[in-house]
Amino acid sequence: MIEIAYADWIELGFRWLHLIAGIAWIGSSFYFMFLDYSLRQDDGLPLGVKGASWNVHGGGFYFMQKYTVAPEKMPTELHWFKWEAYFTWISGFSLMIIIYYWGAESFLIDKEVMDINVWQAVAISLAAFVLSWFIYNGICKSKLGKNDLFLSIIVFLMILLASYGFTHVYSGRGAFVHVGAMIGTIMVANVFFIIIPNQKIIIKALVDGEEPAQFLGDEGKQRSTHNNYLTLPVLLMMISSHFPMIFSTKHSWLVVGLVIIVGGIIRDYFNSKNQGKTGNRLKWQWPSASIFMIILILFVSHRDVVEVLEENQLDSTDVLAIVQTHCVSCHAAKPSNKDFVKAPGGVKLETINDIKKYGSKIMKQSVLTNAMPLGNDTQMTDKERQGIGDWIRRGMPVDE
Repeated sequence: MIEIAYADWIELGFRWLHLIAGIAWIGSSFYFMFLDYSLRQDDGLPLGVKGASWNVHGGGFYFMQKYTVAPEKMPTELHWFKWEAYFTWISGFSLMIIIYYWGAESFLIDKEVMDINVWQAVAISLAAFVLSWFIYNGICKSKLGKNDLFLSIIVFLMILLASYGFTHVYSGRGAFVHVGAMIGTIMVANVFFIIIPNQKIIIKALVDGEEPAQFLGDEGKQRSTHNNYLTLPVLLMMISSHFPMIFSTKHSWLVVGLVIIVGGIIRDYFNSKNQGKTGNRLKWQWPSASIFMIILILFVSHRDVVEVLEENQLDSTDVLAIVQTHCVSCHAAKPSNKDFVKAPGGVKLETINDIKKYGSKIMKQSVLTNAMPLGNDTQMTDKERQGIGDWIRRGMPVDE
C-alpha cells in the first residue's frame, strides 16, 4: 500500500518553486544593479549609450552597454526579466494560503494578542497587502518621491508602522511573515505595475518613431533600486519562522527596523563598490552593520530570568503534566490538532524521556520565547513556562 502525504508534498512543491524563483529574481536584481553601477564612459560608444561594462565569466568575455533611454532601433530579440518576480510572489502567496490561512488558528492567530476569527485574520491580511502597495506607490509618485533619501526614510517609517500593526493583530510568527510578505508584494508590484509597463511604453514609442519619455526609465530605475535594497531584509523575515528569538520578543516591530537597517547597509556596500567608490565611502558600512547587528542581538536576547523559589520548583511529574496539557496535541505520534497529521519536526513529547531529549528545544521555543504552543492556543501561563525553564536549568531531574 502506498501512503502519500498530499499536504506535505503540496507545501514542499510550492516551497521549492518559491526558492527557485526567488534565487532567480534576486540573482537578476543583484546582477543588474552591479551592471548599472559598473558602467563606465569610454571613447567610441554609440550615441545615447550611458556607459559600458566588460564582464568575464565561464571562460568568456561579455561587453554590456546601457542606453540612456533606448536604442534608436529595436533589436530583433529582446530578453525580459519579469517571470522570476511573478513566480516568486505566486509561490509565496500560495504558501501563505497553505500555511497561514488554512492553518490560521495555529500559525496566524494569537488570541492573547487579538481575539479574532479566521475570516477576519485573512481579510486583514489581504487588505494590508493591497493597501500597502497603494500607499507606497502614492508616496513614490508624489512630490516626496523626488528626493530619494527623504523617500527612503518615509518608506522605512511606513514599514515600521505596518510592523507595529501586524504585531498587535497576529501571533509573533504570523506578524513577521506578514511584514516580509507585504514588502515582497510591494517589490513584485513594482515590477508588474511600473517597471515592465514603463519598458513596454518605451518600446512602443520607439516602434512608432517617437522619443520615449525620460521619466519612464528613471521611475523604473528608482523602483528597481528599492527592490534591491529591500531584498536582504525580506530574506531574513521570510525565514524568521525558524528562529523564534527574532519574532517572539517584546516590541518585535523594532527588530524589523534593525533588520532593514542592517540589510540596507550591507547592500549599500556592494552597490557602492560596484560603482567604483573607494576610501571612506566603503569604510563605514561593515562597522556600522556590525554595530546594529550587535544591538539587534542584545535587544532580542535581553529578558528577565525569574528565580523560582525552592518550594515552588516543579518535579518531573509536574512538568510532564504541563507538557501533556499544552504540547501533546501537536507533538504526539497521532496529533489531535487538526492542522497536523504527524508531530511537527518529528518531535514527540509524550513521555518524560521525550521531554528530556528535546529539553533544549523546549527551552528555546516555550521558555526563552513564547513561540510554542502555536498561538498559545492552550493558554500556557508564564508561571508554567518559568517552572519548566527552572526544571531544565536544574538538569531535568526525574522523580524516583
